[in-house]
Order: sequence, then structure tokens, then C-alpha cells
Amino acid sequence: MKLGVNIDHVATLREARYRGRDHGEPDPVEAALVAEKAGAAGITAHLREDRRHIIDRDVRRLREAIRTRLNFEMAVVPEIIQFALEVKPDIVCLVPEKRTEVTTEGGLDVVSHEALIRDTCSRMRDAGIEVSLFLDPDPRQVEAAARTGAGYIELHTGAYAEAFDRKRERNVEIERLVAASRQAHGIGLKVNAGHGLNVRNLPLLHIVPHLIELNIGHSLMSRAIFVGLPEAIREMLAVMAGYRG
Repeated sequence: MKLGVNIDHVATLREARYRGRDHGEPDPVEAALVAEKAGAAGITAHLREDRRHIIDRDVRRLREAIRTRLNFEMAVVPEIIQFALEVKPDIVCLVPEKRTEVTTEGGLDVVSHEALIRDTCSRMRDAGIEVSLFLDPDPRQVEAAARTGAGYIELHTGAYAEAFDRKRERNVEIERLVAASRQAHGIGLKVNAGHGLNVRNLPLLHIVPHLIELNIGHSLMSRAIFVGLPEAIREMLAVMAGYRG
């Protein structure tokens, strides 16, 4: 199981002081290079429509600087679609996006927007870009994802993370993740996961089969304040090491 490091919150800290300026610290690209050196298998960045953290120049610099895999999270909107086709990340992860949310609150509704998502997947594949869909562990959404032509899904683990201290609810969420991963694998989709994961709740997630990559950001950056980013990544990789798929 590989680790993709989400650097959005590095940009969040920069934008708190330097928003609208052509420089500032901390630099998310520098964080990405540190993460790669510490063992990250890929870098994740979400260019939101409102540019609240990652901005266009960050993504262009990431594309040039990193040597692992660039996972570009994006809403299914014309401006961002065109940007992705220009920059050509290794993979895009299509996510829902609301201006009022602090962070992504749920999975993509593929069932209701299947035609649009299928067209976007087709355009990305034609450009040589792989596609993942960020989904709640819902069998209808997984089934719809397979019809779009996406190669991956990323299971939204937020509900599991929120319920972690409530054993009965937590177990329900784990069962949903297990079922969704098995379903996706069975119909030819590769499976990633992410949202709200940390060293405390990750060991139980090992129950979920077929996971290829976890995309983690906030808990790594939070831990990095105290121990540094390389050590935070090494701690996470140590927890992930026992996964058997």
C-alpha cells in the first residue's frame, strides 16, 4: 500500500499571510520534495475553483519538480478540466466541491452526473491521464463509476474517521468500506482511499482489501508541526507497512 501526501494545507498556511502575492512561505512544492525524499509514492494537490490554498502556479511547478506521481484533485467544471488537460498530471481525482465547505465533505454523485463524468473521463484518457473518482462506499456509486471509464475509485473514509471512537458506528463504516472495495475490485476498478486518516485509525483500515494507495494530508501536516514532515511521513509509513491487501 502506497502513500500519497496531500500538500494542500501547506498552501493553506501560506495563503493565510501571502494571499494574492507572487511569493510566500511555506512553499508547497518544497514540501512535496521533502515528502518524496521521506518515502511518499505520490503527491496530491487540489486546485479548488476559489483557489483557497493550492493555486495555478503551484500545480505547474509541481508538474516540473516532482519525480513521483502527481495526483490532481479537481471538480468537474470546464475551467479546471481545461487546466488539467494543459498540465497533464499523472492522474486526476474527480471530487465534489462546495464553496462553503472547509474540506471535501462527501463523495462524488456519479449516479446523478454520469454522462458529464463519463465525458470528462474520456477526455482525460485521450490525453494520457488516468482518472479516479472520489466516492462514498455506496454500491450504486461504485457501479456507476465502472460505467464512466474511470480506472480507479478513491473511497471516502471520512465517515469512518468521524465514527472511530463509537465502536458500533465505526464497525458499520468499516463494513461499508470492505464491501465497496470488494465490489470495485470485482468489476475491474483499482481502489485507493483517503480522508480523515491518521496513525490512530489507520490500523483498523487494514481490514479493507485491495487498497493500492492512501492519500493523506491534514494529519501529516499536523504531526509535522511537532516532529517535522519527514518523521511524520515515516511514522505513517510504519503504520501502513503491515497491510496485506
